Amino acid sequence: MDPTTSPAAPSEGARPPDPPVARDPAGPPGLDAPPPPGLDPPPQRSGGGQPIRIVTHRASGVTETTDISELAKFHDDPDACVWIDLIDPDPELVRTVAHELDLHPLIPENIVERNQRAKIETFGPIVHVVLFSLRYAGEAEATEIDFVLGERFLLSVHAPACDLAAAAAVRVNAKDVMARGADYLFYALVDHVVDGYFPVLDSLAEEIDELQDRVVASADEWTLQRLFTLKRELIAIRRATSPAREIFNQLTNREVGPIDEAHVVYFRDVYDHLIRVTDELDNYRELVAGTLDIYLTIVNNNLSIIMKRLTGVTVLLAGIGAMAGIFGMSEAGSAFAGAEATGFWIVTAATIAIATAAAVILRRIDWI
Repeated sequence: MDPTTSPAAPSEGARPPDPPVARDPAGPPGLDAPPPPGLDPPPQRSGGGQPIRIVTHRASGVTETTDISELAKFHDDPDACVWIDLIDPDPELVRTVAHELDLHPLIPENIVERNQRAKIETFGPIVHVVLFSLRYAGEAEATEIDFVLGERFLLSVHAPACDLAAAAAVRVNAKDVMARGADYLFYALVDHVVDGYFPVLDSLAEEIDELQDRVVASADEWTLQRLFTLKRELIAIRRATSPAREIFNQLTNREVGPIDEAHVVYFRDVYDHLIRVTDELDNYRELVAGTLDIYLTIVNNNLSIIMKRLTGVTVLLAGIGAMAGIFGMSEAGSAFAGAEATGFWIVTAATIAIATAAAVILRRIDWI
């Protein structure tokens, strides 16, 4: 049931309706309120059904349906505002919706391709924006989201991993959000997407800290592999999010048809968040590069220690071998028989003393 429609009179013993949600008039409505039940969960494929959600705001309230034929009625009501949310649609559904909304043919083709970079394109009064959502499940993953913004409609296309209906502003007070126009709904959704970057960045920061501690404790091969993987993830995240700064720079500094001038300040707030995201990504890349340098330094130090110890052992064995080579080993039989002269024992004692002294000296300089 839609949370914004007026409920029927409660029957005897029924739970009274929830109190109205408080909101800050200077910001998005209901963002700080606890999320009561809002829009229904995304429809799933079953029996060949298409995953589509159509939310329409009219003077009478907000309605939701999965019937694509409702788009034809949207054109008949000049005061209606509609949000079409497609979850992993097939190409035919995308083209059907694009035909109903009278979109430029390049827009559905780019959406179907699903291999775009973050960008903004304008087709007259229509704006096509490509962004990426981030999620962390052991590794950071980026998912493409397409937004098509018109004067009275917003089309969003994304994978099932990204649930745009979970946006706080939409779940808490969809009526107020859509009453302010499709551009404000667009802001509410992209703000939700960009805010989702920060938990991913926090997870990456924790992993970088753990890797730094692990490198100092034990610079093993697994740590090196994870450092290279993390470096590749940061590059991929920057490639997905960095162009978004230019998108919102254009939205805040140029006259874009569907965006009301009074709502530009909200997009500027998203732009500020993206600047922070880019700065943090640059810091993390430097931390990973620094951790890799620390790893290589520790490996080189360990190699130097090993070489010093091998050198120390060589010094000991070389001294003993030299003395044994000079005096020979042919007298060993006589020595064990007790028939060896005193000079043999003097040389043997001197060899042992010299080897012991060398071992003590090498130990003190930490070579063995």
